[in-house]
Amino acid sequence: MKKQSSKQNISYKPDWTPENSGDEFAVRVVKGVQNSLIPAGKASSNKNNSEVKRKQLSVSDYVNGVISFDRNILARTITLIESNNTSHHETAQEVLKKLLPHSGKSLRIGITGVPGAGKSTLIEALGMYLIKQGHKVAVLTVDPSSTVTKGSILGDKTRMENLSKEKNCFIRPSPSGGNLGGVTRKSRETITACEAAGFDIILIETVGVGQSEVTVRSMVDFFLLVLIAGAGDELQGIKRGIMELTDAILINKADGDNEKKANIARSDYNNALHYLQPATKGWSSQAFSGSALTGKGIPQLWDVIKKFEKTIKQSGVFEQKRKDQSIEWVFRMVEDTLHDEFYNNEKVQKAITSLKQEIIKDKITPTLAAEKLLKIFKA
Repeated sequence: MKKQSSKQNISYKPDWTPENSGDEFAVRVVKGVQNSLIPAGKASSNKNNSEVKRKQLSVSDYVNGVISFDRNILARTITLIESNNTSHHETAQEVLKKLLPHSGKSLRIGITGVPGAGKSTLIEALGMYLIKQGHKVAVLTVDPSSTVTKGSILGDKTRMENLSKEKNCFIRPSPSGGNLGGVTRKSRETITACEAAGFDIILIETVGVGQSEVTVRSMVDFFLLVLIAGAGDELQGIKRGIMELTDAILINKADGDNEKKANIARSDYNNALHYLQPATKGWSSQAFSGSALTGKGIPQLWDVIKKFEKTIKQSGVFEQKRKDQSIEWVFRMVEDTLHDEFYNNEKVQKAITSLKQEIIKDKITPTLAAEKLLKIFKA
């Protein structure tokens, strides 16, 4: 068998790259290898043959594919879940209903932290460690959507290069859509699909901007806050609110000259946690130090998480927490649905345009404007 030419693997720049851009341009396109199933000479007969149309999947195809650990089907299932198409929504709910009995057996770990704390590096280090221990790890990362263009970079796989190559790892970046806390509305359903596929550890990374980490707290078992030493007092407002939600704090980048500062910070945070009410009943939150870059502290962090799991399962808190989360999920979905129906209502949309002008010209108070909109919606 002839060895394929290395030229087939050479990446090229698409026509939309910035002018005079070089290797520093982050997005590159790798030229695909011709599908071996297409007979020679047929590929060029139709300009659409280069993109082989994917088979339309039935509900059974989705379910069986996910359960049999077909990563491609799992990815397509999540895409189906995230779709806003009405027909896709109905199919997704049928699929999820059948996947539900196969889910719920994982340990869900939420990871948040200030920007630059090294969350992605930590997830890769922890994920690699867990896979070596025989676990299957799913990483759900939420990329912040632009408030202007609504677009996202979705570059988490490039930040977790080694982890993304592991067959027992599945990384799914999703745009936050501007949601507070950076958690997509469909994240809970995505968790269900990943659990049904056999992933026993689910790592969920939030945007980490301190807006509303309550959302991710409500869908995970263990919540980890990643911080760095010497970040400055300007972040104290962010830290204080999130600390009350965390089951553990990791002072990351405790290596080299920064190790001493990290250990001092760990001690300070432990003193602060001592005066806060535990985020999880029956568990005392603590701060630890480590380095995702060197791997120092990663085994100890996992020991803490396992101890947490054992403690709350024995006390019954784990099971009760999952039940409470399911109920909260219901009401959150009701709120989301009402929100969408309100702003997608044509009469409301027309009224908003005129009411904005009345508010600007002080012809109506914001309270009366809100009441008018609600009356229009209910009519």
